[in-house]
Amino acid sequence: MEKLMIRGGRPLRGTVQISGAKNSAVALLPAAILAESEVILDNLPQLSDVAVYSEILEDLGGSVSWRGDSMAIDPSSMSSIPMPNGKVKLLRASYYLMGALLGRFGEATIGLPGGCNFEPRPIDQHIKGFEALGAEVTNDHGSIRISAKELRGAKIYLDVASVGATINIMLAASRAKGSTIIENAAKEPEIIDVATLLSAMGAKIKGAGTETIRIEGVDSLHGCRHSIIPDRIQAGTYMVAAAATRGDVLIDNVIPKHMEAMTAKLLEMGVEVHELDEAIRIVGQPSYEAVDVRALVYPGFATDLQSPMTSLLTQASGVSIISDYVYNNRFKHVPELLRMGANIRLEGRSAIIEGGALHAAKVRAADLRAGAALVVAGLTVTDGVTEITGVEYIDRGYDSLVHNLRELGADVWRESD
Repeated sequence: MEKLMIRGGRPLRGTVQISGAKNSAVALLPAAILAESEVILDNLPQLSDVAVYSEILEDLGGSVSWRGDSMAIDPSSMSSIPMPNGKVKLLRASYYLMGALLGRFGEATIGLPGGCNFEPRPIDQHIKGFEALGAEVTNDHGSIRISAKELRGAKIYLDVASVGATINIMLAASRAKGSTIIENAAKEPEIIDVATLLSAMGAKIKGAGTETIRIEGVDSLHGCRHSIIPDRIQAGTYMVAAAATRGDVLIDNVIPKHMEAMTAKLLEMGVEVHELDEAIRIVGQPSYEAVDVRALVYPGFATDLQSPMTSLLTQASGVSIISDYVYNNRFKHVPELLRMGANIRLEGRSAIIEGGALHAAKVRAADLRAGAALVVAGLTVTDGVTEITGVEYIDRGYDSLVHNLRELGADVWRESD
């Protein structure tokens, strides 16, 4: 088991390149199943989730090869074999296999997904969508079995604007007969990214990024080449880390519009933010003002950035409140921050944070974004070395984290425990 060691107190300075979006990659990889010839994905992040997904595609009979930061996927020989256990249990986003296999083969048997377990995330809206398209869905000893003699377009209203359900229904509907309308669809940039790939493959999709998506099903999809959008969560984490360490960092390869909610809160705190065409420069300041933050669905403040933002707010003067209106209990980082001397009180969906210095401690990442919060916290500590276990969670979402932080001047390394 590995642990991440951080000797904090050093302002981050320099330039960091943001990799492709993890939340896009884990949907784009299964989307390639829908094609009948080679799909090439560029700007693919080097993450453990991506590695597991590539193995799953091979298990299905596909051919997968890396070419630098690009992956070539030949799905022509794939078949829909049951996958009740094994690798699918390692990924939350393995549920995208349901929509992709259903769309291409008319059937799928997938074990209930794993991944970060900070809160149960039901797939009822996914199932609602599949059934509306004409599929029969059954639960077979913990595996979801989906089958349809023929998928037919339908009008589907999502009770919750779920990113996963929106993408999964898009995947299946792309090869259904007739028209599908998804209402109350999620609007995240990753949904637009998936729609862009599917369109390049020959799908007919309009309205991605709005609350109403229209899909005209086609008989077949072909291969294409697609470049993944930059990872806005990774970018936001580096923005927070630069501010927390009072550094000066240019975050390159970003889409500033995707970062508007984060940028607005940093400016409100007193952080100096400069937006460029494809980069954002963060210049830290000696002191920050307390602010209130609400994590909401896009274009609101991202729930995935709520955890690292909590660590930054410990560095502000006064009392801040950060609330998460996407997930009820995404505060597993808080007990670990308390070990580091943070003054935080939980009340329902909110964390009430009184600013103050943090101290070195031995802490554990309970999930991916909680791990990011502990990294940010460790970078601010000036009295010793912070030890973070649970590094396997951090590896799920941050490409070359240690290398990037060291290039920015941080004293960070990994050790085997």
